[in-house]
Amino acid sequence: MKTAVISSDHSTNHLTGDGHPEQPKRVIVITEKLKKHKNLIWDKPSPFDHKILKKAHDEDYINMVEKSFPEKGAKYLDGDTIISPGSKYATIDAVGSVIKAIEGVELKKFKNAFCAVRPPGHHAEKNKAMGFCIYNNCAIAAHYLIEKFNYKRIAIFDPDVHHGNGTQNIFYDNKNVLYLSTHQYPFYPGTGSEKEKGNHNNIYNVPLPAGTNTEKYMNALDRVLDQLVIFKPEFLIFSMGFDANIADPLAQFELQSEDFHEITRRTLEATNKFTKGKVISVLEGGYDLNALAESAFNHVRALSENGK
Repeated sequence: MKTAVISSDHSTNHLTGDGHPEQPKRVIVITEKLKKHKNLIWDKPSPFDHKILKKAHDEDYINMVEKSFPEKGAKYLDGDTIISPGSKYATIDAVGSVIKAIEGVELKKFKNAFCAVRPPGHHAEKNKAMGFCIYNNCAIAAHYLIEKFNYKRIAIFDPDVHHGNGTQNIFYDNKNVLYLSTHQYPFYPGTGSEKEKGNHNNIYNVPLPAGTNTEKYMNALDRVLDQLVIFKPEFLIFSMGFDANIADPLAQFELQSEDFHEITRRTLEATNKFTKGKVISVLEGGYDLNALAESAFNHVRALSENGK
């Protein structure tokens, strides 16, 4: 079976304004680069029952979001999170992409999947938009796995350079989900210390200083992999940001684009015996367009090589 790339034409209609780092070209450069990889399946998001949103987000928040999309111009959900008329379908299609990814893996239509979506999701909390994020795509994916397929042990690994405060917030009291994050600290959004462990010891944060290079990151990754082996996940979700790249303008890590192949390969190698290769990946950050495209290509290459 092949790796699928799932994306939506609506993703580029989510307009954030000139100069905003979370821009439509992010998905364009990734998909153009991935088209050079000849061994992929290309797919579109699925319609889905919107009740699943309520598993990750408060109903009042969902209602607020649905009523917020402007008929013209732009609107701020928070200081960083801008929406436009086209954001409505982009936001829904981002969720629909992770649903399609899960269904495709479960029904063996493809081996695994990368969701090239925007807006991203890992800063979105139960009742709050933050940091370019509206709905928490990975959190909804995990709840879908629990609700539809009765999974008991789901791991979400978040290598984005910013801590996924939203994912941590949503799963702080959920023993079925292990959230693991490597991130620059102290840094936006200010969360992610080692002391934040979750009510079931199901949060594992690895805060790292600015200037973290490949060697130091890979040493930290060992700690994440050890926790994954202890947890024995039945399904793995990558909350996949690429802004730890040295070229990224919003952070100060020093990873190379090729490192994302190694991060992915090692994570899959550590978890395959538990997940049987069941994994999806969902785009989060990454704001230098060239570095983003190269890093995502290396990540998907590792996904496509898994199990060969």
